[in-house]
Amino acid sequence: MLALRKTAAAFGLEFAEVPEAPPPGPGDVVVEVDAVGICGSDVHAYEWTGGYEFMTPNLPLTMGHEFAGRVWRTGTGSGWQNQARVAVIPFVACGHCPSCRADEARNCTQRQGIGLTRDGGFARQVRIPARCCVAVPDNVDMELAALAEPLGVGAEAVLTGEVRLGDTVLVLGPGTIGQAIALMARLAGAARVIVAGRADAPRFDVLRALGFTEIVDVADGPLRDQVMALTGGRPVDVVLEATGVPASLNDGLSVLRKGGIIVAAGIHADALTLPLTDFVRQRHQLRATHGAARRTWDRVMAQLSRDPEAFRPMITHRLPLSRGLEGFELARQRAASKVILTP
Repeated sequence: MLALRKTAAAFGLEFAEVPEAPPPGPGDVVVEVDAVGICGSDVHAYEWTGGYEFMTPNLPLTMGHEFAGRVWRTGTGSGWQNQARVAVIPFVACGHCPSCRADEARNCTQRQGIGLTRDGGFARQVRIPARCCVAVPDNVDMELAALAEPLGVGAEAVLTGEVRLGDTVLVLGPGTIGQAIALMARLAGAARVIVAGRADAPRFDVLRALGFTEIVDVADGPLRDQVMALTGGRPVDVVLEATGVPASLNDGLSVLRKGGIIVAAGIHADALTLPLTDFVRQRHQLRATHGAARRTWDRVMAQLSRDPEAFRPMITHRLPLSRGLEGFELARQRAASKVILTP
């Protein structure tokens, strides 16, 4: 079968013919992939920017961690039936470390990343642990189910930021994760969701299609000036960052109310320089979020089932896997927002 693989610790990806997924062992399933998204982290790995060196010992591998499909084969004790429709949680916990034994699998010290440290969904089939599967509601199609992973990241960021009813929220970054954060902040009851980006017309268009009207383009002027103009000079309650640019966190802090929370969700290649005196005097809280808990995936599936079409504008391009490199370049050049590949 055709697979899109990272073969070396350098720029690029390669297509390769690889064997079909091996038979599932006990507690495993083989999933036939129907839809797989190109994520911002996939693009970073494609470019080989800082922060992805952890992949090196596992190369070559098939990438792809935002995917959904149907159970094709089941191992003993998997708990799934053939043809079950599933989305895939792309992290595999070891099950044995102290965190796993304490039922905190997200904090597993030996966890693997599907599509990052073991073979993922940029192929027709992939073998995974059955516990990574989440049932897809009948009224949610596969391309929307493939959005569950970024939507989960967005939902977890909103939970980390403790967004409350009536809050004014600033989202930094208009890409897929920023869109997911904005959607989940709105669903959490935020009264206003402002989204900021830089000269990113395709993603701004997606945000408008999703119903967001307060969009700030920092290419037009300083973030603080534009946000304060929108709020009438009132600082925002929560800032949620999804840019991967450390300086944007300082910009966000400049409009955050005293005692407010700022959440970093982006992956950053560079260090953050923080004005600690102001940070302390303002009693700001800087938190981090990464991935999503299993219960958050369940909440995302419930939201997708409630109104599937509300999320479809996030997807801007659909391509066969054979045109995957084209999809990566569209995402890399910010000509596309979310690209879905169909193996």
